[in-house]
Amino acid sequence: MAVTRISWWQWLPIFHWRVVATCEAADEIPHALPRNAAVLVTSGEIMKWLVFDCPCRTGHRMMLPLQGKPRWNVVSMSPLTVVPSVDYRGAERRCHYFVRAGSVDWV
Repeated sequence: MAVTRISWWQWLPIFHWRVVATCEAADEIPHALPRNAAVLVTSGEIMKWLVFDCPCRTGHRMMLPLQGKPRWNVVSMSPLTVVPSVDYRGAERRCHYFVRAGSVDWV
C-alpha cells in the first residue's frame, strides 16, 4: 500500500477548494486533510471517488462516487467544481451545498 503524500505548502490556509492528491484506493487517503482540500481516488485514468472533509467543519468525511448512480462529476480540480450539489443528511445535521470554482455555496 502506497502512502499518499501531500506537499507541505498544501497545508497553508490560503487556498480555495482543490484536489491536492490522487491515490488508487480509499484506504490510502490520509486521516488528516488540509483545509479546503480533496483527494481523488482513481484507477488508471478512471476517476472513482472524490473524498474531502465536509465544509461545515464538524468532522464528517464526504465520499462522493464518480461512477455508477448516484454520481457526481468533477468539472474542475483546481479550483474545485463538483456537480450536482452535495446533500449530506446525518442524524444530527444536514449539510447541503454547491462546490463551485473553489468556493462553497450553502443552500
